[in-house]
Amino acid sequence: MESKRQQKVARQIQKDLSDIFQKEGRSWFDNAFITVTVVRMSPDLSVARVYLSFLAAKNKGLLLEQIQERHKSIRQLLGTKIRHQLRIVPELHYYLDDTAEYAAKMDSLFAGLTIPPPVDGETPDNE
Repeated sequence: MESKRQQKVARQIQKDLSDIFQKEGRSWFDNAFITVTVVRMSPDLSVARVYLSFLAAKNKGLLLEQIQERHKSIRQLLGTKIRHQLRIVPELHYYLDDTAEYAAKMDSLFAGLTIPPPVDGETPDNE
């Protein structure tokens, strides 16, 4: 369970990183649309785990590597944005957020299920 301070800092970092990726990310990462879905903070606020989602990206792993190569410049831009809120700019660790793909996979599995109708005279189990 995250503390209120962790949640506030995570929301602020998520907002500021979204702005950075929206403004700078277009030129850095070949017009890829990068969404910061979730930010999780460590209890001491020194590490931020950033989960990213990519739309219209062919190779998501390569894009994640490019982001990790530019982590110093991204962290510097983040530091200029949050310099009045935080004393220490957290270290950023990037992860691929695949919840949308997982949800689509689960939807396709549920759509492929065939549920037979109940036979006359049988009662459903939930009644």
